[in-house]
Amino acid sequence: MNRLKLGLTQEKLAEKADISTHYLAMVELARKFPSADMLERLAAALEIEPHELFYMPSLAENTLERLQSSVVANIERVVTKAIKDALADEFKG
Repeated sequence: MNRLKLGLTQEKLAEKADISTHYLAMVELARKFPSADMLERLAAALEIEPHELFYMPSLAENTLERLQSSVVANIERVVTKAIKDALADEFKG
């Protein structure tokens, strides 16, 4: 989840944490549990505290984040259209 929020691929995160992509995939699939040192490296690469690696947002938080993203995208679309329309009107007159 943290990796995706930062827009990192497994390859990029593995590179930042100096681990193999295969190992990272196994950790993400819960097939391997990282050592304390590895948790520190992953957290540093993700720019979070190690304990945040274990935080799972609730369904309500996920829904709220998606709603917020949708609202922001809609506002951006409306504002962009209003600016384009205003500029078009300005150059017509």
